[in-house]
Amino acid sequence: MALQRLTKIVVGVPNVEQTADYYEDFGLTPAGTPGDARRLATVDGGEQLVLTTSARRRLLELHIGADDRDDIDRIASNLAALDLPAQRTADSVTAYDPGTEVTVTAAVAPRLVQPDIAPPAYNGPGHLGRVNNRAPGVERTGRVRPRRLGHVVLGSTDQEQSQRFLTEGFGFKVSDTVPGLAAFLRCSTDHHNVLVQQAPLAFLHHSSWQVEDVDEVGRGATAMLEKDPSRHVWGLGRHHVGSNFFWYLRDPAGNFSEYYSDLDCIVDDALWKPQTWSGMKGLYNWGPPPPPSFLAPDDLAALMTGAHSA
Repeated sequence: MALQRLTKIVVGVPNVEQTADYYEDFGLTPAGTPGDARRLATVDGGEQLVLTTSARRRLLELHIGADDRDDIDRIASNLAALDLPAQRTADSVTAYDPGTEVTVTAAVAPRLVQPDIAPPAYNGPGHLGRVNNRAPGVERTGRVRPRRLGHVVLGSTDQEQSQRFLTEGFGFKVSDTVPGLAAFLRCSTDHHNVLVQQAPLAFLHHSSWQVEDVDEVGRGATAMLEKDPSRHVWGLGRHHVGSNFFWYLRDPAGNFSEYYSDLDCIVDDALWKPQTWSGMKGLYNWGPPPPPSFLAPDDLAALMTGAHSA
């Protein structure tokens, strides 16, 4: 695969300082040089979130890592074949998707090598994986720190065109689809790095951040809610498409952020068969039902009202 991961997102919000404080509570750490934008880092991925001022909340930029200049050449050629304007440098190519209103850049970047963190041992019927000790998850006391950026979910006013922009233009692959509504797209071995869904306007639904295991999902969300219970959106649960554990929270700008672990991993494209899904079964396998505000964020009408002036 020419692409290998999401390297960074740039999110526009009306309240940069307040939103940045939230993501520090979420477990990201300050990075980069202080200025008009606030930059935050994950443990393994480095600087992966930039918050900058915008009239309304939105994803401004999506950055993708590629292996070499040949990959950049192929992307530039693909974009030209689609008659999509692109800006090219020696090591990068940038294009704009009108459907999501996001500027996407693919640039040569080193592959991310994460340390091998073995999952904790579990006890079960007829199997004692852990004896004479308490479960590690109940004895952890350190703060939850996301390991890396996993994926973003974007609303597009033209889902089919946005999907084509990312797949035929940049080289994303389709993992699963919800016909006429959404597509789960990958630029790494993760089940999805971008989900593009049909929406009445372009907006960022959520960003998703990897933690070690389900205990870290629960511990991270619990700490966030102890500080401010109104942050809760949906969780704990396990998605069906992608299979990951999840817990969603809301930042002060209205974007959702997700702690996740145990996402499906696709290392051999020939062995993965994309499927089509519909209804709530595709959305989650178990957990509380999603609140209406998850499916249609509370501020969606306000965003639509101000969309043309933003």
